[in-house]
Amino acid sequence: MEPCVALIRGINVGKAKRVAMAELRQMAAGLGAEAVATLLNSGNLVCRHHSAPLLAEGLEAAIARDCGFSARVLALAGAALDDIVAANPYAGLADDPARLLLAFPLETAALAGCAAVEYDRAGPERLHIGAGAAYLWCAAGLMDSPLAADFTRRLGERFTVRNWATVLKLQQALPR
Repeated sequence: MEPCVALIRGINVGKAKRVAMAELRQMAAGLGAEAVATLLNSGNLVCRHHSAPLLAEGLEAAIARDCGFSARVLALAGAALDDIVAANPYAGLADDPARLLLAFPLETAALAGCAAVEYDRAGPERLHIGAGAAYLWCAAGLMDSPLAADFTRRLGERFTVRNWATVLKLQQALPR
């Protein structure tokens, strides 16, 4: 069993695709996960499981079966999340963790699409394409960010996004 984090895309945003966190924890436990915990109400789960890919596959199937809708799930081993956190090139730059986004690809090839994202590269916003995530620094906030807008328009369905504060909380919550 290894520490794992599961990131569920698009649940509990607005009124659609609602999943109670207690139900999500039960789904994970039914898949053999141990030390299951959820963070916030937006599809973040940590646990110990024998396979991150099998956890993702099982949660997608359980959500479809038990909730009646589909939701993409990315599960990472704790060590992979640690590597993504350690590789953050903007950790020192980001004075507001809510403006630093990590976009986790739901399929590996999605990261290559990040190169097409358009924004003012001479401006304050920054995009870095890492090995396991894309890092978006939206210096003036998300609402008026050309970077966040173009990223979402071009690639939104291919990623699940968390802000830096949430990523650090997930890392800290991993059962080691």
